[in-house]
Amino acid sequence: MDLNSQKDIDKLIKQINALLWTVGGILTVVIVMVLLIFVGDDMSNEDSQNSGNDRALIDSAAPVNHPSLDESSDLWVAADIANAPEGKKAQLEYGKELIVNTAKYFGPKGSVAHLTNGMNCQNCHLNAGTQPYGNNYGSVASTYPKYRGRSGAIEDIYKRVADCFERSLNGVAPKVGSKEMEAIVSYINYVGSNVKKGDKAKGSGIYEVAWWDRAADPAKGKILYAAKCVSCHQADGSGMVNADGVSYQYPPMWGDHSYNHGAGLYRLSRFAGYIKANMPLGATYKAPLLSDEEAWDLAAFVNSMPRPSKDLSKDWPKIEEKNFDHPFGPFADAFSEEQHKFGPFKPIKAAQKKVKKG
Repeated sequence: MDLNSQKDIDKLIKQINALLWTVGGILTVVIVMVLLIFVGDDMSNEDSQNSGNDRALIDSAAPVNHPSLDESSDLWVAADIANAPEGKKAQLEYGKELIVNTAKYFGPKGSVAHLTNGMNCQNCHLNAGTQPYGNNYGSVASTYPKYRGRSGAIEDIYKRVADCFERSLNGVAPKVGSKEMEAIVSYINYVGSNVKKGDKAKGSGIYEVAWWDRAADPAKGKILYAAKCVSCHQADGSGMVNADGVSYQYPPMWGDHSYNHGAGLYRLSRFAGYIKANMPLGATYKAPLLSDEEAWDLAAFVNSMPRPSKDLSKDWPKIEEKNFDHPFGPFADAFSEEQHKFGPFKPIKAAQKKVKKG
C-alpha cells in the first residue's frame, strides 16, 4: 500500500469517528429531551396540585365584595367635640384621648397607672367609639341607666365603663370621680348627646349577623384566620405592638394580653357581628369582606383559643335571663354549653321565646 492510500484511509477513519461522535451527541440530546418531557409532565402535575392548594388560600385571602350591610343615609353621626362648650372641650378631648390611647395611660407601661392588658378601648370601639357598626357609643347615653341581666341590676355608664376595663381590658377600672373616669364618661355622654333619650341610634353598637343553620366551625375558622388575619394579628394571635412598645397597632386575638372570657366579644354573635362589619382590614359595613358563614366560623376559631379567665360566679343571678350565646352553664334550658357557645342558635332562641310566652 502506498503512502497516499494510507493517508486516505486515515482521513476516512477520522471522518467516520467524527460522524459517530456527532450521531452519538444527537442521540444523547434526544434521549435527555424525552426524559425531560416525561419528568416535566409529572412535576407539572404535582406542581399543579400543590399550586391549587396554595391558590385556594390566596384566593380566599383576596378581597371579595359582599352586599352592603346598611344602605341608610341617616346612620348615627357622633356629636362633634368642636361644637361643645369651651369649658367642656378640654375634658372631652382628654376622654377621647383615653379611649384612643388607653394603654399609654393605663397599660403595663401606663403613665397614670398600670391597670390593663395593654389594649386600647379603640381596639374594640372603633374610631374612638364613633364608627357605624363599629361597637360605637351611639346609644349609650340615650339608653343608660338600664337594667342588665348579666348583673341583675340597674347599671349606669360608670358601671359599663368599669366592665370594659375588667373584661375587655382584663384589668381594673379607674375609680369613679377620678379625672380619667370622669373624662371617659363625659366623652361617651357627649358623642351620643344627639340621640333622644330612650331611642336607639341607627347603626349603633354591633351589626347582627343572620343565624346560621349549623354550628360555627373553629376548624374552618382556623383556615380563614391563616388566610385573612395573620398579617396583622400574627399566627400566634399575639397582635402587633407599636414601635413605642406601649400599645398595640393590631390587638392580640387571644393569649394573656387579650380580652378575657367575660368580655362581650366572647359571645359568638357579638364577635361575628363585629368582624362582619369591620374585618379584615379594609372592610366596612358598606363593603364587608366576609360572608356571614365566614364571620361565624372565624369568630368560633378566635374564641376557642386560650385567653384569660374571670370569676363569673356573680353574673346572671337569674339564669333564665342569660343570652342565647352565653357559653357557661347552668342554663334554664336543656341545651349544652357547646351549643350555647357555637350554635346552632335558632333552637335555643325558639326555646327561650316559648318560655317567655308560657
